[in-house]
Amino acid sequence: MPNTPTSPASYQLALQQLCDSALPTGAFAHSLGFESYIERGLVHDEQSFAVWLAAFAGQQLTYSDALAIRFLYEDVSVAELDALLTAQLLPRQLREASIKMGTRLLEIGAEIFPSLELAEYRELVGSGRAAGHQPLAFAVVARSLGVPLPEALAAYLFATLTSLTQNAVRAIPLGQNAGQRLLRKAAGDVAAAVERAATLDRSDFGAVSPGLEISQMRHERQRARMFMS
Repeated sequence: MPNTPTSPASYQLALQQLCDSALPTGAFAHSLGFESYIERGLVHDEQSFAVWLAAFAGQQLTYSDALAIRFLYEDVSVAELDALLTAQLLPRQLREASIKMGTRLLEIGAEIFPSLELAEYRELVGSGRAAGHQPLAFAVVARSLGVPLPEALAAYLFATLTSLTQNAVRAIPLGQNAGQRLLRKAAGDVAAAVERAATLDRSDFGAVSPGLEISQMRHERQRARMFMS
């Protein structure tokens, strides 16, 4: 049966579980491109990672993930959005990361947050008619739980930045306190991304900085690395 909490307290607790960094989607294994910047010496401390994180939030997360979530809430079909994400995620590792984490989230969601919409998306993925991208899996679950769009967007974006920051703490490396300072600063980037995503239209979908994508592509051939992407 669909899991549809009726009170804010109910969906907020479910949303916390869905966005917990301990949720086993494999996010700990992905840098989503920042490891390339470490290898080139462009990211090497708290300040330089903060610059990268803000750029990633303002570009890829806003014009790709956030828009995909918003459009799904606005009843654009999940199959159409899935195909668009597959086409627009040009770096192979980033596309594969989105699918790996999305497929895992679909599996987890089917067990702990079941709904008709989620079952339909899983069936599309299982039959090869969709890839199963992370932001769409999240959006399907969040909408079925009754989470309002602004809260869903903020939670997803902040959870993504949290995972990346935790990975940067290990990779650069940074201290735990530095990680917390970064997350506090990132709250402003999340708020700006949510606000910006609300003003965009279909023509903006996938408008990501080429420099960011090129660096993500370089990661495929990086000689030594900690992360899958």
